[in-house]
Amino acid sequence: MDEKYVKKVLRILDKEYPEKKVALHHQNSLELLISTILSAQCTDERVNIVTKDLFKKYKAAEDYANSNLEKLQNDIRSIGLFRNKAKNIRKTCKLLVEEFDGKIPAKMDDLLKLHGVARKTANIVLSNWFGIASGIAVDTHVKRISFRLGFTKNNNPDKIEKDLMKIIDKKHWLEFNHVLVSHGRAVCKAPTPNCSKCVLNKICPKNGVTKYY
Repeated sequence: MDEKYVKKVLRILDKEYPEKKVALHHQNSLELLISTILSAQCTDERVNIVTKDLFKKYKAAEDYANSNLEKLQNDIRSIGLFRNKAKNIRKTCKLLVEEFDGKIPAKMDDLLKLHGVARKTANIVLSNWFGIASGIAVDTHVKRISFRLGFTKNNNPDKIEKDLMKIIDKKHWLEFNHVLVSHGRAVCKAPTPNCSKCVLNKICPKNGVTKYY
């Protein structure tokens, strides 16, 4: 991978998307964790609608851990996979209470012990709340755009993350997810990107893109 190309892409995207913050509404690390678990295969907009009332009802890990499963499921019913997510949230919060004094751990290995938490979720919590760059959160936007840009040839999120960590300077890890999410929502959409409006149009190899406008 051409180092100059990677740096140029990052420089252009950094200028295009100066506001770098997670779209999930939260006031503390627990709320960010819960929101991120809920966001799997669901839009951030829908999650924010649901958590507006959810966070008024459940304020601490103990509240989720001691909750009635059916009631918790009903509280998040409009979110995809709500039954499984409710179970994971209860199990995760029980573990937080039992092993971490009800607090969100600031280490990757500890976060990965939690139910419903893979590297993407852990990276989002670590980077956005603790300011810790343990890796790069690979969601659908990062996965899609990284392939189109030629940053990776892999399809597996963990392998994509390893590819990205090799070519992107660690000082950019915290912001990389934000700029690609913003770019994916604005221009580099699935399945058809708006390449004519893209700031990377002249340098992007458009890998896997068969149709664009």
